[in-house]
Amino acid sequence: MISKLPRWVWFCAWVLAFIAGMINVVGLLGFDHQAVTHLTGNTSMLAAALAKLDLPGILHFAAVIGSFVAGTILSGFIIQDSTLQLGRRYGVALLLESLLLCLAVPLLNHHNVCGLYAAACACGLQNAMASTYSGTVVRTTHISGMFTDLGIFLGHALRGLPVDAKRLRMCLLVISGFLCGGIAGTLGFCVIGFFTLFIPAGLTAGAALAYAGWQLRTR
Repeated sequence: MISKLPRWVWFCAWVLAFIAGMINVVGLLGFDHQAVTHLTGNTSMLAAALAKLDLPGILHFAAVIGSFVAGTILSGFIIQDSTLQLGRRYGVALLLESLLLCLAVPLLNHHNVCGLYAAACACGLQNAMASTYSGTVVRTTHISGMFTDLGIFLGHALRGLPVDAKRLRMCLLVISGFLCGGIAGTLGFCVIGFFTLFIPAGLTAGAALAYAGWQLRTR
């Protein structure tokens, strides 16, 4: 059961899911049609490449997965905890995510696959940064778990069992944020291509500055 969550947690969860939705759809619509925010499909593609002894494919998918994991390592090094709590170094993590996304844009515009690796690293950093709050898992770069929880809750409701309303709201919130981000990313990509990534980069940079301002006011 989720205890009472502050409004900023709900807001930040939606915004971060929106950002991830934008990043992922840009990767899918780009020259390599590569998902960057989740590892399930990429691990399956790595397995297929291994089975076919496709060395370029093996190296590519291993690099995407490794880049995501590298982002989570950076998050663990910077924030030093898996529990969401104000006062930790989230501003640094958000700013680094913004820089990685800015780096990805020129690389992707030149069809350099390293841009995908930079974007995957940014997503790993974000996903590890928003890990848990008040005992509940909050993942913002992939929504398989959210859909799973949603289905479980619906099954419980059909049996007349109690449903954690706050957890249900969190699932719907993250799903809607990711979906809206995907829609916005698609519309942006049709107009400005890979420059669309400057939008989530700007959002994370803005969040970093806002967080720094909040820290200064509360000292």
